[in-house]
Amino acid sequence: MRPQRAEIAIPPLPANLDWVGTGGPARIETLVAARPVLVHFFDFAQLNSVRTLPYLSAWSDRYRDEGLAVLGVHTPRFPFTAHRDAVVTAVARLEIPYPVAVDSGSRVWRAYGCEGWPSLFLWGRGGALSWFHFGEGEYRATEEAIQQLIVEARPGARLPDPLPPLRASDAPGALVVPPSEEVFPGGSAERPWKARFGSPPIELEYTAGGAFAAADGEGALELELDGGACAPIAVHGPGLYELALHDRHEQHRIALRPSSGVRVWSLSYAAGVP
Repeated sequence: MRPQRAEIAIPPLPANLDWVGTGGPARIETLVAARPVLVHFFDFAQLNSVRTLPYLSAWSDRYRDEGLAVLGVHTPRFPFTAHRDAVVTAVARLEIPYPVAVDSGSRVWRAYGCEGWPSLFLWGRGGALSWFHFGEGEYRATEEAIQQLIVEARPGARLPDPLPPLRASDAPGALVVPPSEEVFPGGSAERPWKARFGSPPIELEYTAGGAFAAADGEGALELELDGGACAPIAVHGPGLYELALHDRHEQHRIALRPSSGVRVWSLSYAAGVP
């Protein structure tokens, strides 16, 4: 959405901020003096964050030559996503093409006033806030805001049509049914669930467009969907793992049996269309 005030200035970055990927700017004020800057806060194992990443990567590729700079800021939601090595591995696995700051102490998060994962801020040339959005959605409106800044800086620039929605629930004006609430099998986002000898499976009913597990370790997730066995899901390190994906908002029941080397931190659900 557009900010209520036009003079909100981009916050400076900590001098010792650690970057992974292609290397970030020493001073964001210098970067934004010459070009619009899109800053995206995310966690690589948080569902809503991961669902936004294909759009951010596409915008980076589409508008890099037109002057847009895209920066990622990884602020962990879970303890297991706070380690730098895990962020480095996730940036490579997710093929993020722009620099990503490791914000494990949430310093940048607090400076920007984020309100959840993901949080997105678009700064115009000169450093004034032009657009922001918390959570998923508003992809077309965000790309149109990017294009507006590019045209203002480069009148006559020939730009592509905005990306088509990657999912039915992303289309402008789409009716979306809220999914079941996130579940923390260990009791909270700070405590994982780990199988012990004789442990019963994690059994849950949900209504959503898909189900996902935030997990780490090495092993497998054995899954039953509505009583039928599914192929085991290999777990190789920390990340978000797809359990089931549905065409629409549907009701299902899962039974999840992690192997002994796997920890499950969260079960989350994607919104779907009716």
